[in-house]
Amino acid sequence: MDEIIDSAKKEVLVEMVKLAQKKEMAGSKGQWKDFLKVYDKYGTSLSDPSRRNIDSLNAFLRTFTESDDLKFFKKVLQCHSDRDKVEQLKKTSPDDETAEEKLVRLTLMHPQYPVDFCFPSYEEEWVSSKKSRIMKSTKMLGVDCEMVLCEDGTEALVKVCAVDRNLQVKLDAVVNPNKAIADFRTEITGMSAIDLDGVTCSLPDVQKSMKKLLSHGTILVGHSLHNDLQALKVDHARVIDTSYIFKDANRPTRKKPSLSLLCKAKLGYELRKPGNPHNCLDDACAAMKLVLARLEGRVDDLIPEEVKELDARRKEMDAGRLFVHRIPVNVLAKDLQIVIPGNFTFQMKINRKNTYSAFAIFRNMEEANEAFENLEGDIEKDSNGRPQKLVKFKLDSGLSGSLCVCKTCHDDSVKQLKSNKRSNGDEDISGSLKKTRTDQPCEPIQDTNQCQVHLEVIQRLKEELSHRDQEISSLNRIIAALTRKQGL
Repeated sequence: MDEIIDSAKKEVLVEMVKLAQKKEMAGSKGQWKDFLKVYDKYGTSLSDPSRRNIDSLNAFLRTFTESDDLKFFKKVLQCHSDRDKVEQLKKTSPDDETAEEKLVRLTLMHPQYPVDFCFPSYEEEWVSSKKSRIMKSTKMLGVDCEMVLCEDGTEALVKVCAVDRNLQVKLDAVVNPNKAIADFRTEITGMSAIDLDGVTCSLPDVQKSMKKLLSHGTILVGHSLHNDLQALKVDHARVIDTSYIFKDANRPTRKKPSLSLLCKAKLGYELRKPGNPHNCLDDACAAMKLVLARLEGRVDDLIPEEVKELDARRKEMDAGRLFVHRIPVNVLAKDLQIVIPGNFTFQMKINRKNTYSAFAIFRNMEEANEAFENLEGDIEKDSNGRPQKLVKFKLDSGLSGSLCVCKTCHDDSVKQLKSNKRSNGDEDISGSLKKTRTDQPCEPIQDTNQCQVHLEVIQRLKEELSHRDQEISSLNRIIAALTRKQGL
């Protein structure tokens, strides 16, 4: 291992250290920042791995001696080795590359690939369909998954859909995680406890089906595909990630585009209405449609400016909300107005057995951000890397407990939105314009687009009520059946 590390390029060593940070890996001298405290005079004041020399990176990596840690780092090195082989093949045999293989190569060569796709496939429960990365099969399979948060803090697969290049459904399954679920994330997944009633399909069952579908060099297609493979616990060689193969012409290294944005920009349709949950099958089909459009030359790899502006406005709306979850069921909305500072309204989400969740909706992202900053609690990251705080409270009624408040955007997204607003003249340096907006009473809404947004919100609420009525009806049927059974 030491010899391999010594021969690795600096950018590879930097990625290894960053991955160790992300996974909170600790060697014999602790985690990265613990190591830096005693390594040299710079200490944690120079903690960015990319600003460290090769000797310091090597010294940290050599503190790892556990077998699983060494296997993980070996996987990272293997990712880079595979990329080098594919790039070398492109140089020596440029005419042998198929259109599908080109998109596989573009995915493999993306700067984020070694970070996202370096899976611990040596661990129990993982399966690998890897053979050679260099194959000529043009068969493709589009996939999308939904995950829930379990009480042990892990994510688990709850739904998976897969389609072939003709958009024919090859797999559509609800999966029982077979462990306690803390949050169904219904607002995202569209799933609730009743959807798992009587479900016996397990992760190993899905893995068996996926391994069969991915045989003979089939290319797996998806958007932010590493999340799906992580949920499936499947390591596959030939992949096309639609979040990698499209780019911003002015900022190629910008944050990866959303699937909704790409559908709007490249396919000309709305993948889903704002606020609606994901549809697993629709997302799998959308990813496949995007790849087919690239292969057939109907679209290029650039994202139009007007669509990026639309996506920025939607992100700004999201940035004006805080997601509050793990709220005890005996804590009322009026209590939350005391726990969380600021002026906001609540959009309630699905209830669970002992807790529920909600969105705190502020007038703008500045107010949402200010409320988050004024909350007492340690900042941590949720499973999607967004900042959140565990907030402990004690009310005048004597009720005490804790809940989690999470930003709906990453901090870098919020900073970019603020920067865009300043550049567009929406906010001056003194902040006087912002003050004028918040101090003056709101004018009646005249804009037709705003009215349309309100109509869409009303329609969505109607759909949510209808869904809730269906759940209640189903529960009543279950109760009636149990009552009859007990009567027997």
